[in-house]
Amino acid sequence: MAHDHAHQHAHHHDHTDIDWADMAEHLETQAELFTPLHEHALAWLGGKQTEPGLIVDAGSGPGVVSCLLADSFPGARVVAVDGSEPLLHLARERAERLGVADRFATLTGELPDAMADLDYPADLIWASQSLHHLGDQQAAIRAYAERLAVGGTLALVEGGLPTRFLPRDFGIGRPGLEARIDAVQADWFADMRAALPGSVSVPEDWRAMMSAAGLKPSGTRTFLLDLPAPATDRARAVAAATFGRVRESLGDVLDATDRATLDRLLDPDDKASVHHRPDLYVLTARTVHTAVRTG
Repeated sequence: MAHDHAHQHAHHHDHTDIDWADMAEHLETQAELFTPLHEHALAWLGGKQTEPGLIVDAGSGPGVVSCLLADSFPGARVVAVDGSEPLLHLARERAERLGVADRFATLTGELPDAMADLDYPADLIWASQSLHHLGDQQAAIRAYAERLAVGGTLALVEGGLPTRFLPRDFGIGRPGLEARIDAVQADWFADMRAALPGSVSVPEDWRAMMSAAGLKPSGTRTFLLDLPAPATDRARAVAAATFGRVRESLGDVLDATDRATLDRLLDPDDKASVHHRPDLYVLTARTVHTAVRTG
């Protein structure tokens, strides 16, 4: 579903009230489900540059990808930066559990200002699905560029394809439910962006924006996550959480038939629900845009 990163987080009708800590379990579960996609993206990044000394995960959440960064670049120190201390606590626990805590740190603060507290410039800044939560995206990219070492890379993960869990016609309600949810979420996303403090409307040409910040674009690639049916328990949990938040936050925008369909999809006692149905799958894509500081 379009912009489903935004719907990883608890959002309510005033559009700006996002309780990141409340989303901790879902954030972790979804990031773990997306591990194959992230591993392919990080392998691609690793083939494009020398071993980084300092990696910053800007908008890290509970640190699933932060720890993957530490695993992918074993010579690097990783700093997870996020505005939610409860999520960073989970990140530190994960790093300890995975044996990378000796080169793992966290920094609590709002982006991009928190980047000013880094001890020294970063060789790689990874910003996945976090930039679009900042009002002035161009200013944020400029701030990231200033925190890069010469030769360092900024990797923005923005865009891709909507996530799909179900066939177009899955036997209940009207066919095309997820396409209709996409349309509702697109409107929510536009309203969310407009309501952010200091919001600036800009075309989402990430290469152009990185160039305007003085960086040299160095590549764009899209990575696929294809988990066919039958779904794993983790995939079912992610589907249930995703549809559950759509029902809770956007259900009043959908018609009665679609609301009833969502209710059936979410009912653990209904064999047609995401908890049981044999045709549930996960198919999505994320796009990584990279640029280098040359001087």
